Amino acid sequence: MKRILFLALTLLLALACNRSQSPKVLVLYYSQGGTTEKVALAIQAALGADIEAIVPVEPYDGDFQATVERGRKELQEGILPELQPMKADLSAYDVIFLGYPVWFGTYAQPIATVLATQDFKGKKVVPFCTFGSGGLESSVKNIQEKLPDAEILPGYGVRQARLKAAPAEVERFLMNGGFLPGEVAKLPDFSGTRTVTDNEAAIFDAAVGDYPMIHAKPVEVASRPVPDGTEYLFTARDLPRDGGETLGNELKVYVLAEEGQDPVFTQVVR
Repeated sequence: MKRILFLALTLLLALACNRSQSPKVLVLYYSQGGTTEKVALAIQAALGADIEAIVPVEPYDGDFQATVERGRKELQEGILPELQPMKADLSAYDVIFLGYPVWFGTYAQPIATVLATQDFKGKKVVPFCTFGSGGLESSVKNIQEKLPDAEILPGYGVRQARLKAAPAEVERFLMNGGFLPGEVAKLPDFSGTRTVTDNEAAIFDAAVGDYPMIHAKPVEVASRPVPDGTEYLFTARDLPRDGGETLGNELKVYVLAEEGQDPVFTQVVR
């Protein structure tokens, strides 16, 4: 009996030790219209993490043009919008998932205030964002520049137009990062680049559609098989909008073509 009690006590102590060693996670996010919040809630639900919204004292609740003008002015002039006091104490957390919409190719300005006023030293920071066309890579780079004493882990981003895909993508992302148990099959590398065929150009055009921020011609492409279809990585060049002939800046456009679905672009990297 004593041996059984000893083994039981040892097991309970081991479980308690494992729990105490589990990293404490906070999902901290800013969401203007609720899109980023949906991704934040998906991450919080999957991890059972604490969660807190970043709330500006003066909300960005004007019309679209007013929000654009205010955001551009704050970004260009380095204005940090005042925020309501945070309830969470960042010093109590090991991992912080930091969420935001992408504005002007980087994180929304309320995040700039958080980065400037909160202490992230020694933390693991996992960026996640929502965007119209892209901005994950550029915004993560900007976060790395602002938080040199934190460990910035790979981030997750999703187009607002593809929000329905976020739950499954978030689960895969968390598994890949080791935050959830389970194994995810590694996708193959993209093939070598080749000249775009007429059929591939048609896939590009169908994916881009009438999206106003992309007016480009695909010139090269790489591809790889993915579950239920093919993923393309197009190298494209901006088309002149004034009727000229000279192609402009280069951009990378990721396109997903799944069986039975219209092709969609998932992000743009400029």
